[in-house]
Amino acid sequence: IIANWLKVVLLDTTTVLGELDWKTYPVNGWDAITEMDEQNRPIHTFQVCHVMEPNQNNWLRSGWIRRQAAQRVYVELRFTLRDCNSIPWVSGTCKETFNLFYLLSDEPLPASTRFRPTDYAKVDTIAADESFTQTDLGDRVLRLNTEVREVGPITRKGFYLAFQDVGACIALVSVKVFYKRCPSTLRNLAAFPDTVPHMDSSSLVEVRGACVENAEERDTPKLYCGADGDWLVPLGRCICSIGHEETDGHCQACKPGFFKAFAGNTKCSKCPPHSSSHDQAATVCHCDKSFYRALKDPSTMACTRPPSAPRNLVSLINDTALFLQWMPPRDSGGRKDLAYNVLCQRCDTSDSGVTQCEPCEPDLRFIPKAVGLTGTSVAILEYAVHANYTFHVEAVNEVSGLGLAARSLANVTVNTHQAGPALVGVVRKDWASENSIALSWEQVEQPPADIVDYEVKYYEREQEQLSYSSTRTRTPSVVVTGLRPSTVYVFHVRTRTTAGVTAYSPNFEFSTAAEDPDVADQGQVLVVVTASVGDFSKQLHTFLTDLYFLLFFPVPFSGIKTYVDPDTYEDPTQAVEEFAKEIDPSYICIERVIGAGEFGEVCSGRLRLPGRMDIPVAIKTLKGGYSEQQRRDFLREASIMGQFNCTNIIRLEGVVTNSKFDQWLVYSVSFIVMFLILFSGRPVMIVVEYMENGALDSFLRTRDGQFTVLQLVGMLRGIAVGMTYLSDMGYVHRDLAARNILVDKSLVCKVSDFGMSRVLEEDTEAAYTATGGKIPIRWTAPEAIAYGKFSTASDVWSYGIVMWEVMSYGERPYWEMSNQDVILSIEEGYRLPAPMGCPVTLHQLMLHCWQKDAGQRPCFTDVLSFLDKLIISPGSLLTLATDTQSDSPDELPDYPLFISIGDWLDSIKMSQYKNNFLAAGYTTLDSISTMSTDDIRRIGICLIGHQRRIISSIQSLRLQLHHIQQNGFQV
Repeated sequence: IIANWLKVVLLDTTTVLGELDWKTYPVNGWDAITEMDEQNRPIHTFQVCHVMEPNQNNWLRSGWIRRQAAQRVYVELRFTLRDCNSIPWVSGTCKETFNLFYLLSDEPLPASTRFRPTDYAKVDTIAADESFTQTDLGDRVLRLNTEVREVGPITRKGFYLAFQDVGACIALVSVKVFYKRCPSTLRNLAAFPDTVPHMDSSSLVEVRGACVENAEERDTPKLYCGADGDWLVPLGRCICSIGHEETDGHCQACKPGFFKAFAGNTKCSKCPPHSSSHDQAATVCHCDKSFYRALKDPSTMACTRPPSAPRNLVSLINDTALFLQWMPPRDSGGRKDLAYNVLCQRCDTSDSGVTQCEPCEPDLRFIPKAVGLTGTSVAILEYAVHANYTFHVEAVNEVSGLGLAARSLANVTVNTHQAGPALVGVVRKDWASENSIALSWEQVEQPPADIVDYEVKYYEREQEQLSYSSTRTRTPSVVVTGLRPSTVYVFHVRTRTTAGVTAYSPNFEFSTAAEDPDVADQGQVLVVVTASVGDFSKQLHTFLTDLYFLLFFPVPFSGIKTYVDPDTYEDPTQAVEEFAKEIDPSYICIERVIGAGEFGEVCSGRLRLPGRMDIPVAIKTLKGGYSEQQRRDFLREASIMGQFNCTNIIRLEGVVTNSKFDQWLVYSVSFIVMFLILFSGRPVMIVVEYMENGALDSFLRTRDGQFTVLQLVGMLRGIAVGMTYLSDMGYVHRDLAARNILVDKSLVCKVSDFGMSRVLEEDTEAAYTATGGKIPIRWTAPEAIAYGKFSTASDVWSYGIVMWEVMSYGERPYWEMSNQDVILSIEEGYRLPAPMGCPVTLHQLMLHCWQKDAGQRPCFTDVLSFLDKLIISPGSLLTLATDTQSDSPDELPDYPLFISIGDWLDSIKMSQYKNNFLAAGYTTLDSISTMSTDDIRRIGICLIGHQRRIISSIQSLRLQLHHIQQNGFQV
């Protein structure tokens, strides 16, 4: 049964009123009879039953039927037929079938046209499924048959149907003629008209749809009309235009209070906070009064306003630099792109009391810069003395320049004579040994503010202050160690108060004692106390201040010597005794377990040496049941660290190797440690300085985006200082990575983890050849991976990877690529792209460190010099590298589309942005392959961390597909 909406009826005898005007040949063959149907309506029927007479040939012909759009028609016949066996005395000529014919004609035939059966083409012989008998007649039950036959192709404007009886008893109850069509429909927001199938029932008719009102084509919408009137194979689609959403197959205008900025089949969105739309079909919600949207803000972002003024602006001044520090505004305006501008004026008051202000002199220098600061502090250099400066710190964001919003300023006036005179009087030498000098001094007057500490600067007189060392102490005395015998040193001291740093005292010269082999070293220990910092912003300020003084007054590497490999000792225990100080276990107080190392637990605690303040330390323990070889391997790192003396290398306090159980148990405060001891019997420990902020990679990941570029460069400089020291000693680290850099509370970075390192021979071309063990592939130079050749140059390669880790805030190098893919990629010339927000100069330095030829890489002294120049001239850090990979997008291959956008976003845990991509038209991986950070922002992804993750994934995906196609594989 075919649904009525699939059929177009050309003739239905049951609905014709009046005469049918059908013809019979001969006239007395078929009889036209009008009967009443079950609804009591007259219907036309034709009957014939000349079964008693032989040689019957009775024809019934319909009127001319116009074919309309039909190319093939169907004839539905409803009829009854009597069983010949039920007719008494019937002759052998009785039939139980009749024949169907048709004749094509462009117009009705004239009435005078002679009927010629030979002109008609036969369609089929029609037989009844059920026939009736004499009994059925008595019971008035007739068997009604329905047969459908296909007629065609119809190539003329119309046609006739003819029915031939050859001796049957038939009643033709009704004749219906129709053709099939694919009815008009809506699919994928496209309208498709009524369509008639082709004459060839095996071919499909391609129909192009028209987008509904307020919709637009994304891909050409198509449907195919089948022979049975079914729509098949939908292709393409339309999407609702901006300001409209899909509802019941149509595109309806967004209601007031809603909007849609992108064409697509997503729903209209409610207006973001502080915005509204009052008309239908809104494409954007307009900001409320006093709220704004920046040009780069997506329309999905809430309207924002300028921030309020910075708070608690204070100034600190000394004889070298002026510092401004402030707190963020209470109201950021609802934005995260907060920045600060420092404006300067010089104001003088005349004798008449009139104050005149003018812009500050152009020679004034701001570190890191005066405009666009993301931190809350700035250093100012080269200011005039005895002058009045008024500084305005302005809080701005991307909407600060819009509308009539008032400027958000905080003001402070600074007199440059505030850097007071030196408060330290005569500096005295209390005693001296061949390696140490004890000094003390007094205040000449009461300081204007509380004293934080004292800074002691000293250098050899013969050096003429080309380089110097410094230390700090909270008390007006200090013991300076690590000096050369029989050498005159120049000392001067200044005071650091809560109001700033004073001028230095006059120079005082003292000499160390002559070297006397019979006199034992007094073992004086330099006490360095760092002022505690209350919050993280103060840490950043202290770090930036110290960094400035390090650049202009670099601390020399004193007493550089040649590294001695512990493995060269016949008894490695001798190396530990020579380079590491034994600590009485009663001086160690373990407080808690903070991690696990290769050999055992890592704990934090305090070192309580007699006559010294408690020192926070980290304690590495050797787990119980160790073998003698494990004990030697464990202590080997201590014998390495004990040879180093650099501010940017983790400091070894000493080792515990000779302790006894009862001696240790009395002084331990940790039940965990007691438990360890019960199973070790004889604890072995390495005690190092405690680094409050832990490993650099995890430290950066938890503070994503919180540092300025200059602060990150300062961290890189500290690592470069430590590696320069090691390379000068002829030492190769082999495992330089951000996870092996530790960060203290003042943000000083120190190189650690010397378990994989080896020493170089005096021959500069020599390199350690690995004999086995695991190699950190992502951080290791290609020659070290391929041939096991480790050198200072391979450490420089690793330093370049550390630079990338720092600038990407702890991102995993090469993302989710396998180690084998990393090796192949590097061999083919691929190098990591610049992290988002990375200055181009830093990425160029990374690429320089990643030269394939080890001889072309810079040495660590070159790296350190380059970073110093960047910090002194921070303007070179303003130009940022591009966010995309160095490969030209035009050169990237077309890759197979084997995954959907939704699956890709699910895999990187960014599924919340599926609608953003789809609404913006990004539906395939091919369409996202060239996306940049600006594209990511434009579709409404505002969080920097999420932008970085998506861009990194696009780069990784692009690279992996590139390798797949280069190697001839097909996805």
